[in-house]
Amino acid sequence: MKKYIPFILVTLMVIFCLSGCYSSTNKQSNESGKFHIVTTIFPAYDWVREIIGDAAGSTELTMVIDNGVDLHSYQPTADDIVKISNCDMFIYVGGESDRWVEDALKNAVNRDMVIINLMELLGDSVKEEEIVEGMQETEHEHDGSEHEHGHEGESEHGHEDEHEHGHLDEHVWLSLKNAKFLCREIADRICEMDPGNKDKYLANMSVYIDKLSELDAQYQEVVGNSANKTLLFGDRFPFRYLADDYNLGYYAAFSGCSAETEASFETITFLSGKVDELGLTCVLKIDGTKHKIAETIISNTKDKNQQVLVMNSMQSITSNDRKNGVTYLSVMEQNLEVLKEALK
Repeated sequence: MKKYIPFILVTLMVIFCLSGCYSSTNKQSNESGKFHIVTTIFPAYDWVREIIGDAAGSTELTMVIDNGVDLHSYQPTADDIVKISNCDMFIYVGGESDRWVEDALKNAVNRDMVIINLMELLGDSVKEEEIVEGMQETEHEHDGSEHEHGHEGESEHGHEDEHEHGHLDEHVWLSLKNAKFLCREIADRICEMDPGNKDKYLANMSVYIDKLSELDAQYQEVVGNSANKTLLFGDRFPFRYLADDYNLGYYAAFSGCSAETEASFETITFLSGKVDELGLTCVLKIDGTKHKIAETIISNTKDKNQQVLVMNSMQSITSNDRKNGVTYLSVMEQNLEVLKEALK
């Protein structure tokens, strides 16, 4: 609850100025003839950018989580709330870290806003967080969530039961298969909002889906040709959707949404033993975190010569990264190169 107190205070401050901001912002929007789309995370921002393509003159696109703070730590500013409140389309993930969105939307002044919840679109394809063997459990994890290692962990219950009994894995964008589905859904909504550019949007989407499918096939080929089918992370593990897509096993220090930064002796010992047992040449970590746990795991192996490699979860991409040409596809291509090395 303490995490959301700053947001509540910001919301109360924003309510007093929203009506004036809205009349000014909406007037500018109407005069420019542009539709304003706001996304929380980088992947959704980049998908929309690809769909809009050369029709970008009719749309203003904003990403609010753009300063390197990841989804789990983000707290909206007053300016962010105003942008969301006035936009024509708002796209967010919809998981545990987005609890603040509900209150922000309650106070939105644009009641015609198109709202896209990515996890809601995916429905029963959304996976519950799992605790695999050796993973350090925290207060965030729920009772009775442990699964057999290598099992996909699909809940026998529906989407609503998952909300009631467990934490859903928010990192849906790290599946190329999810990305293709979500891009089609987002493109449909954009076409409904701006039917005058429908043909352009659909053509752009088709080209982009082909690129995603081609990269998906490359992942399949790399995994299919690899003798090793197991990843080991000395870090959080937000890549469950990717691992399940290609039937990869994994071990990790923490679950994908864990806030833990220190691993226990038992966790380090278990993971070091797995590196030796499986003959792994790499220990992985995610972007934006230090190497400490991965290096400690390596220092406790027999050979002590494994590499530390980084897979990018796209949770800390900044505006400067975007300006320097970073795209969803470029990051997933880089992750594929890391995967090639890690699966040797």
